[in-house]
Amino acid sequence: MAKNAIGMSLATEEYGATFFANGANPGGVLEHPGVIKDIQRVKDSWNSAYQGSGNAHKVAVLEEGMKFQAIGIPPEQAQFLETRKFQINEIARIFRVPPHMIGDLEKSSFSNIEQQSLEFVKYTLDPWVVRWEQALQQSLILPSEKLSLFIKFNVDGLLRGDYQSRMNGYSVGRQNGWMSANDIRELENMNRIPYEEGGDLYLVNGNMLPLSQAGNFYEKEANSQ
Repeated sequence: MAKNAIGMSLATEEYGATFFANGANPGGVLEHPGVIKDIQRVKDSWNSAYQGSGNAHKVAVLEEGMKFQAIGIPPEQAQFLETRKFQINEIARIFRVPPHMIGDLEKSSFSNIEQQSLEFVKYTLDPWVVRWEQALQQSLILPSEKLSLFIKFNVDGLLRGDYQSRMNGYSVGRQNGWMSANDIRELENMNRIPYEEGGDLYLVNGNMLPLSQAGNFYEKEANSQ
């Protein structure tokens, strides 16, 4: 399905290698006003003097009215560099890999590179993870075991944000009672706090009450008076 994109990238790379190997000059023809008796000798003499990157930009000396006529397309006219950049992104797009993960940081910044990494897990890895989970579930777990066992890949490590974002998320979970101190410490690879010291307690803010109980404190104060 991607043979043209990959083939074009290979052709561009091969062209670049050949271009610089031939002295960073386009191919061409040597024109002679008369008849050359030993064509191979002239050709070999020209290549030995001017072919190769070490001979690039040397001054060519032509004898007997001979002329050099370039017939190649210079790389700047063929948009050589732009083509190579485009093909890198094209192949990365085929495999749904963000460009920054293969070293192309041209359009990446501190503000979007983390989001691109999260999208890689969500849109590239997750479809494959689901397939693997389903295949392993079907192949390795007996029907009688499926009520109590399941297979799941843990990609939480790949979804970890920066330190400040993680701390803010833990704070929300801790204050709203759906994370304990040990839940947080396990996610951060820290030792658990003993149960006796409250490491497994789930706490909520005392200033948050159901709407139906909002006036209980006022009523208690009025009755006590």
